[in-house]
Amino acid sequence: MERLADHLDTINRMVGRIVRWLAIAMVLVQFGIVVLRYVYGISFIALNESVLYMHATLFMLGAGYTLLVDDHVRVDIFQAKASPRGQARIDVFGHIVLLIPSMLALLYWSFPSVRNAWAIYEGAISVGGIPAVFLLKTLIPAFCILLLIQSLACLMRNIVRLRT
Repeated sequence: MERLADHLDTINRMVGRIVRWLAIAMVLVQFGIVVLRYVYGISFIALNESVLYMHATLFMLGAGYTLLVDDHVRVDIFQAKASPRGQARIDVFGHIVLLIPSMLALLYWSFPSVRNAWAIYEGAISVGGIPAVFLLKTLIPAFCILLLIQSLACLMRNIVRLRT
């Protein structure tokens, strides 16, 4: 089970290594936008939207990696004081009762919107913007799938911890 969890981790590790570069790209593009606007008086809607697209991609696709490295937000009222077995029980509960069902529900309910966006190749948010809202909406099921994959890996590890 540990080996399978390691293979599942590889998916989010690779995605995380790729999307983390978007943070630097966002800063550079935003700096360019500010310089263009306030020094030269020029503004490009597509350039402004590109920051939105990068931000959405970074956070939606990076969520699985954040769970992998255990840097997600955790309310550890009980978790911090629990023994390692108790922590594993709390994590198993969280994955089975909270995370996995919510990701499955979000995946189910977002699918029609994503399908419709792809059917019409939904265009720009603003006039002159990036004509790819269908790609932006595709981040929702990708987010769900990556979190489900990582949740299964974490669940497997916690089950192994509970058995030993």
